[in-house]
Amino acid sequence: MKMDRWRASARRILKLSSRPDRAPRSAPDRGNPARHGSLHCSGRSCGGTQFYFGHRQPLSMHLREREFASGASFIQSRWFGSMATKIQRNPKFATINSDDIRYFTDLLGDKNVIQDEDALLAANMDWMRKYKGSSKLLLLPRSTEEVSQILKYCNSRCLAVVPQGGNTGLVGGSVPVFDEVIVNLGSMNKVLSFDEVSGILVSEAGCILESLVNFLDSKGFIMPLDLGAKGSCQIGGNVSTNAGGLRLLRYGSLHANVLGLEAVLANGDVLDMLGTLRKDNTGYDLKHLFIGSEGSLGIVTKVSILTPPKLSSVNVAFLACTDYLSCQKLLLEARRKLGEVLSAFEFLDEQAMDLALNHLEGVRNPLPALHKFYVLIETTGSDERSDREKLEAFLVHSMEEGLISDGVVAQDIQQASSVWNIREGIPEALMKAGAVYKYDLSIPIEKIYDIVEEMRNKLGHSARVVGYGHLGDGNLHLNISCPQYDDAVISFVFL
Repeated sequence: MKMDRWRASARRILKLSSRPDRAPRSAPDRGNPARHGSLHCSGRSCGGTQFYFGHRQPLSMHLREREFASGASFIQSRWFGSMATKIQRNPKFATINSDDIRYFTDLLGDKNVIQDEDALLAANMDWMRKYKGSSKLLLLPRSTEEVSQILKYCNSRCLAVVPQGGNTGLVGGSVPVFDEVIVNLGSMNKVLSFDEVSGILVSEAGCILESLVNFLDSKGFIMPLDLGAKGSCQIGGNVSTNAGGLRLLRYGSLHANVLGLEAVLANGDVLDMLGTLRKDNTGYDLKHLFIGSEGSLGIVTKVSILTPPKLSSVNVAFLACTDYLSCQKLLLEARRKLGEVLSAFEFLDEQAMDLALNHLEGVRNPLPALHKFYVLIETTGSDERSDREKLEAFLVHSMEEGLISDGVVAQDIQQASSVWNIREGIPEALMKAGAVYKYDLSIPIEKIYDIVEEMRNKLGHSARVVGYGHLGDGNLHLNISCPQYDDAVISFVFL
């Protein structure tokens, strides 16, 4: 029975993660998309199956337990840190030998067992070229069964594993710390089914987000998430990191849109949670444990996701504000005046705009001068005339109230794309500008820019502090840019 299946799944999860020696080493930065994180597993000879976060992110979160008078143990607090921590390879983990290579070759075939140094270079290096592992083996499974056999074998051999998707993450989560086996799901890239009545898509985890976007576009639907890295990131990595992106304001997080998933645990067990019902009250909803788990519980292999219909009317406005308070008030007015058609509300400061103009090819300022703050607003609806009139009325009112000092409305899809390229291109501009320390923070909206100003006061002229993000979601991308990585600079951040 289905209930029995859920109960069995719950027992496996609890059995694998309840012991104290299986606590995570550090928790993930939640805002970086398109990576699975790291899964290290060991067999019985290593003292049982163990899970650790194997990535080295700038912003780490640790959980601390405290004993109370009653004897109960509760998670009491969280603290954050960014200082470099030297770690050593756990000697309990084995190293790859010729027998291992022979097993994987028999399982996957020669073409899907990668040992070439040049081919491994990209898999060992993160997108920011900041973190580099030393893995000697990259595996390319083509099915859930092959993923299961890989993990079952690695578990028996005490081989550490790093799941990898599109490797577009910004904190090193999808690259090895040492010599872990890399399991890349890029070959699992099939759309399994799509229901044009309900809009429910079922696909393998290795599907590139933009490929799914294009597939759905031909069916008259859209993905509920949109990221700057959509051309490379994979849906399994998106789910494993609970990637938010540019449409969260309208459609919510992946917790709201993922209906089911399939995952393989470190010991090779396959959890079938690939439901396609919007309402399913049969037992524990275990999929939510895997959404945002960063690969620490297992490898996501298939995803069922609810996709909204594509609406015909899209409008994009790019506005200038004199201060952050005006940005906040503008958001409140947008929610009141634009209501159901508001689909995105992004902001960037003058520093972010300057970087985009100076480091992105073909980018031009839509406005005649630089301003302190910018806001990008997108509306989507079904009535082009009504939506346009609603947006124009909102802009006139906001101008009269002094909330915006200048602005433009895109007249066609090319102009809209040009405006979005500014916002989506900021991470690339930061990388071209030099070294960058990245922090993805969820903060009450009224406090978002306080931390940017505080960092500027601390760092002075030693670094450039850049702030932008999803204002409608209360999500700030804080970036500290400098010519090269410098521990002296980062030490000021947490003084």
